Parts: sequence; C-alpha cells; structure tokens
Amino acid sequence: MESIEERIGYKFTNSLLLAEALTHPSLAYESKRPHFDNQRLEYLGDAVIQLILTDELFRLFPSFSEGRLTKLRSRLVSRSALCRYAHKIDLGEYLLLGKGESASGGRKRPSNLADAIEALAGAIYLDGGIGKAREFLLNNFSEFIEQIVDEPEENNPKGELQEQLQSIAPTSPSYSIVSQEGPDHSKSFVAEVTWEGTILGRGTGKSKKEAETQAAANALENESWKDEKVCE
Repeated sequence: MESIEERIGYKFTNSLLLAEALTHPSLAYESKRPHFDNQRLEYLGDAVIQLILTDELFRLFPSFSEGRLTKLRSRLVSRSALCRYAHKIDLGEYLLLGKGESASGGRKRPSNLADAIEALAGAIYLDGGIGKAREFLLNNFSEFIEQIVDEPEENNPKGELQEQLQSIAPTSPSYSIVSQEGPDHSKSFVAEVTWEGTILGRGTGKSKKEAETQAAANALENESWKDEKVCE
C-alpha cells in the first residue's frame, strides 16, 4: 500500500507527529497512552486550515464582501468538505484505531475523517511551517477550490445536493412528483427527493422543475442524510 506521505506529497521530519495525527483517541485509550492521540493537533489544524483557506479566498475574490467570503469558506471547511478531502487521499485506511472503533466502521466515520484531516494539517504545520501546510492543502485539495472559483454562488440546489451525496456513495438522488393541484393553466406541483430509500426533502412549485429544485433546497437545509454511519 502506498504510504500516507506519498499520498499527501509531504515527508515528515518528525515521524511522531504523523503518528500522533493518525491516532484516534480509541487507540490511545486501549494502549493506555491517553495523551497520545490527535485531538490537540485537530484543534491546531482547524485554525491552520481556516487561516490558509481564508487567505486563499481573500486573494481569489478581491471584490467579495466579508459575508460572501464567509459563505465560500464554509463550503470548504464544513464537515462534508473535510470528509471529501479525506476520501481523496484515502485517509481512513491509515487511521490508527482501537479494535472496537475499527470494527464499528470507524475508518468511514465522518467525525474521525474530518478530525484526522485537521490533525494532519496541524502536524504538517508543526513539522514544516505554514508554507508546507499551505502547499499540502492547496496541492491536494485544488479541485475543491476550483469548484468554488467556477461556481462562487450556490444557485444550483440539485447539482449541489448530488455533489454532496455522491461524495458518500455513487447513487444519485431521485425526484418524484407526489401530487398536483389546480387547473391546467395554474397547477401547483409537490416533489420529493429520495436517496438510498430515504426521503430527504419536499418542495412545491408552479412547474415540476421548480418543485424538484425546491425539494433539493429543502434537503440541503435539513441535511437529514448526515449521520455517523456514512461520510457526509
């Protein structure tokens, strides 16, 4: 298996920092080394990621207001985004987990993956400085930043919903018109969006397309697909 350092394109000087970043608290507990896990590095890495991506967005969008920049940043640092980053480098395969956590699906657990990405960023920052941490983030996650550049406004609920769901599983959401009312010249449609057997949202519109768009927007607002069994 390719090493994690090869995957991320960074060679640690202090290998203990890498081990710490990958160590879940469950393993630290089982091995009776309660102070050797990735929680402190996660705390640091969160700030490192926020700074680097805030700086990048500030440079990329010089005319955007604080509010618009904040919305863009939230798309890059949300749990679902961090989880997608982790999947891109197969980070779950390298996590050091306790037996119970591993057996219960811990390598795919959203919180574990998001925390590990933050911890890894913190470890690289300590090992190589802010420049190396920036290089790691921008090199490995450039495609996600490019998506923001191409579509800085979130105006496509159906596309956004499909993107988020397909970061979890290849199955696409499906839409159905569950009811319609009114005369032919003034109908009102109700649509539902379903994924993996679960109804995620419902919307109403004067056309089927509008109803489906509203259903996707409702699903994005509720985020009912999010749980600890799948990567968000």
